[in-house]
Amino acid sequence: MKIAVIGTGYVGLVSGTCFAETGNEVTCVDIDINKVNRLKNGEITIYEPGLENLFLRNLKDGRLKFTTDIAEGIEDALVVCFALPTPPGENGAADLKAVLQVADQVGKLLKDYKVIVNKSTVPVGTGEKVHAAIAKNYKGEFDVVSNPEFLREGVAVEDFMKPERVIIGASSERARKVISDLYAPFVRQGNPMIYMDVKSAELTKYAANTFLATKITFMNEIAQLCERLGADVDMVRRGIGSDGRIGKRFLFPGIGFGGSCFPKDVSALKRSAHEAGYEFKILNAVLEVNEKQKLHLITGIKKYFGDDLKGKRFALWGLAFKPNTDDIREAPALEVINELLKCGATVCAFDPEAMKNVKTKLGDKIEYATSQYECLTGADALIIATEWNEFRNPDFQRMAGSLKNKVIFDGRNLFDLDDMREYGFHYESIGRSIVN
Repeated sequence: MKIAVIGTGYVGLVSGTCFAETGNEVTCVDIDINKVNRLKNGEITIYEPGLENLFLRNLKDGRLKFTTDIAEGIEDALVVCFALPTPPGENGAADLKAVLQVADQVGKLLKDYKVIVNKSTVPVGTGEKVHAAIAKNYKGEFDVVSNPEFLREGVAVEDFMKPERVIIGASSERARKVISDLYAPFVRQGNPMIYMDVKSAELTKYAANTFLATKITFMNEIAQLCERLGADVDMVRRGIGSDGRIGKRFLFPGIGFGGSCFPKDVSALKRSAHEAGYEFKILNAVLEVNEKQKLHLITGIKKYFGDDLKGKRFALWGLAFKPNTDDIREAPALEVINELLKCGATVCAFDPEAMKNVKTKLGDKIEYATSQYECLTGADALIIATEWNEFRNPDFQRMAGSLKNKVIFDGRNLFDLDDMREYGFHYESIGRSIVN
């Protein structure tokens, strides 16, 4: 099948590459000529484990192509996927400017039947708006389908190649058949393709992400209560996670969620509910708690060192919003850094993949180490903001010899409390007792 993917960001590049991997001919379109040239030359533009090998193989074999010309991209395609940014506007609603501009362009270029697929996360009713924007310029047959992605950064290739489910929101049997054929190779093990109307598919994506964000936030609230009552959040997590109705995933407390999806999707659903005349109260709490949770460690830091942090130096492990990605959008680490800088402290940070992106954003406001141990030298304390695997079992004796004080503030609960006692660290984590 011939496919066009418009937008080569995270969703677009993963989707285009994985579609090509199953034998489809895929042309990815982007307005950024520099990015397109880099991709044409075999330079992958995002960090995602397992993606580069697939990308290079399909590029070499000619199944994956890149262009800035949207007409060239969609000319022979049966399926045209929109993988475009929908950033939050000032009122929290998803900004559909890019989606509707591309729909207008596509309408002017269509010459035959195509299935237009919204893979972008969009509010309910966007499918109708896209249809209207295309129909304004093209009077022939076409269909608009909602096919939201459920890719987790860090394991996106696996999620795409072996999806737990495929959501297909379509109003015609013809479109449903085309998308079913496209996804057939990905669900050979029997995972379901779930068919529904377009609006329900659009809402399904928001419902999934906001529920997971709510689950994380609930555990962060429980962690706050554990700290005040002397309970251990790890024990509570294991206790409730063994309940099949609740499940084990997304129950790990920390310093809040970030990334390109959860924050904006919670805000967008809250705004959509408001516009529909409904106050989605739980989402207000999710957003409020998450913002406070990002700075939870700062409270402990100030309690330990005092409110005046001038002259204090902090080592920071982790900058990406989660491990196995270089994505720093809404990353809690950035909130921690900004607060420390406001208080007059200095920061030396290390992250396996995200340092380039942080340098672009923060420049020389902080220092950047070449290893996790280098940034410890002379630091008054270590702060852990991202749970990269290489941080989980470090050389504690080496750490103790590098730090000015044997003090760790762990926003991801990486270390065992007994180990911290044995090595003589002052150790503060989330929802667990303080080790002195």
